[in-house]
Amino acid sequence: MATIFSPHSLSASKFKASSSKILSSSHSIPPKSNPLLCFKPFTSSHKKHQPSSLKVSLPKYDSWLTQAQQGLAALAISFALNFSPLLHSDIALASEFDVLNEGPPKDSYIFDDAGVLSRVTRSDLKQLMSDLESRKNFRVNFITVRKLTSKADAFEYADQVLERWYPTVEEGNNKGIVVLVTSQKEGAVTGGPAFVQAVGEKVLDATVSENLPVLATDEKYNEAIYSTAKRLVAAIDGLPDPGGPTFKDNKRESNFKSREETEEKRGQFSLVVGGLLVIAFVVPMAQYYAYVSKK
Repeated sequence: MATIFSPHSLSASKFKASSSKILSSSHSIPPKSNPLLCFKPFTSSHKKHQPSSLKVSLPKYDSWLTQAQQGLAALAISFALNFSPLLHSDIALASEFDVLNEGPPKDSYIFDDAGVLSRVTRSDLKQLMSDLESRKNFRVNFITVRKLTSKADAFEYADQVLERWYPTVEEGNNKGIVVLVTSQKEGAVTGGPAFVQAVGEKVLDATVSENLPVLATDEKYNEAIYSTAKRLVAAIDGLPDPGGPTFKDNKRESNFKSREETEEKRGQFSLVVGGLLVIAFVVPMAQYYAYVSKK
């Protein structure tokens, strides 16, 4: 006589049998981990999605914040380099004091700190000055600088260079110093007693007022230096003065308006502004009066 089992009892027995097999097999062979099956069931969609969104957004926020900090740091450095007078003055002072500390040039007669003299000018100037020194025992050194901050003008700086390079009267008696400041478009010539007497006050003043500033204004620095040298050599040799350029020959048209033009423009501007103010106040009042009178 066959025994009939209910569906519920069959399913229960199968579940127990399968579970017993799994338990028995777990003791004999260690199960292999399957990455596809190792996950936890989602109990709450809200709790699971919130941390994932934070993990995605935080790196973006951190990278944006890092870029912003780097940008601010670069901006601060740029402002410090462009607008800090201390940095600019340090560079300029270093250039001036380099000339003072280096002393007179040994192999040449040029200290081109501004870097405006060409190779041809250097060669011609060296040949001209070496010939003068061999014949007349006068040595003239030429200095170019970009800007002066330690001294008020080129004359004070030239005297400072002469005193530093040749501390005693005997050393600087027959020495001359020519200074050209490129940014200020000015120059100076100084020297010891013998040098000043050989050149003469007239030629010294002429080179300072004509050759150096006029040609430097047109940024003809090579011509300014070499023409000054030839003029000094001619004076020491007792030859006629070759002369130099004048401001009339090199006069530039000014872009600035005269005082009369400024006053005229200012009067016209005042009339225009006054007329606009009258229109702005009178027209609305007239319109309002017309509107009220109609009522």
